[in-house]
Amino acid sequence: MAVLQIATRPFADQRPGTSGLRKKVKVFQQPHYLENFVQSVFSAIPDRAGQTLVLGGDGRFYNREAIQTILRMAAANGWGKVIVGRGGLFSTPAVSTVIRARHAHGGIILSASHNAGGPDHDFGIKYNTANGGPASEKITDAIWAASKAIQSYQTLDSADVDIDQDGEFLLGDMRVEICDPVAEYVELMARIFDFAALRRLLQGPFRMRFDALHAITGPYAHEIFEERLGAPAGTVVNGVPLTDFGGGHPDPNLVYAKPLADHLFAEDAPDFGAASDGDGDRNMILGRQFFVTPSDSLAVLAAHATAIPAYRQGLKGVARSMPTSQAADVVAEALGIAHYETPTGWKFFGNLLDAGKITFCGEESFGTGSDHIREKDGLWAVLAWLSVIAHTGQSVADIVTQHWRRFGRHYYT
Repeated sequence: MAVLQIATRPFADQRPGTSGLRKKVKVFQQPHYLENFVQSVFSAIPDRAGQTLVLGGDGRFYNREAIQTILRMAAANGWGKVIVGRGGLFSTPAVSTVIRARHAHGGIILSASHNAGGPDHDFGIKYNTANGGPASEKITDAIWAASKAIQSYQTLDSADVDIDQDGEFLLGDMRVEICDPVAEYVELMARIFDFAALRRLLQGPFRMRFDALHAITGPYAHEIFEERLGAPAGTVVNGVPLTDFGGGHPDPNLVYAKPLADHLFAEDAPDFGAASDGDGDRNMILGRQFFVTPSDSLAVLAAHATAIPAYRQGLKGVARSMPTSQAADVVAEALGIAHYETPTGWKFFGNLLDAGKITFCGEESFGTGSDHIREKDGLWAVLAWLSVIAHTGQSVADIVTQHWRRFGRHYYT
């Protein structure tokens, strides 16, 4: 298989945002557009030779085609191994998990997060570093600089490869591993949470509904809630990832997840409801006829963290983004731990997490996470809430209203 050097010219609009490059699918489908950006990413990583890269996305339109392009380019650019989620699928939290567990050099995530998918909608690509988190501004600045100067890109003269069967094979001199995208993430959740206690909760009279919005978390949620924890079949709805998210908007809020909200506010509502977004890093939490704001969610979880085995010794600190309410600050002060305010962008939480300053973090745009990975994590937040419910024996509404009575209630817009 020959390495090809393809002449190209710069595009003026490839500056990464806080989470990579997001554009309409038709923009990415322009000749050389995706290839230019991928080559710019690789050029910003000069020590990539022989290293391991993790690759996958949320399954939206153009995901599979992009996987094939990136694999050929990775082989031509000297990567030693690429770990790909079966079918080209990986949630963003799962990519962070695998990068950290396999000591990979980095990962490429294909997603436009909570934006709509389909041929007329959005696509995105971002690079995560060896800590499992989004690339620093130093790296994104280097990607931007490379994209403005690019004259050619390298790719392998090869046919598409089978990404639907687990196994390993060579692509040129590079090893490709196709793996179960769910397994390593689920095992991490089983180490963090008390699955036995959650099984008792979900196999009792307690009822929940998780809406995957036809996005990436469907397979993860089926495995965790229905297979591992024994929740009844049908607990997870819209659980098959679709390239256009079923025509919906995979954003877990009261507007785009209205069917779930309506179900939780109905007369015969279940006890608990939750949803996640396109790439699985956001979450919405509902109780029976009760909505939990993301700011309150972070504060409540911080106050009850010791109900979860992995955090039984307490938290080192908490952090929130600037637009997020100060509810978590009040909890931190009561617990005698540090609290921090960061700019918008999960990479800034990563700095604090890597420095050992914080354990929990969150933002008002429905993102919550901890030091287990370096991305926000929708299913982690759902399992954390279920853990608090199992530990207290209380409803979501009672947990939050008691929290307000103890710490005060925060409003923000």
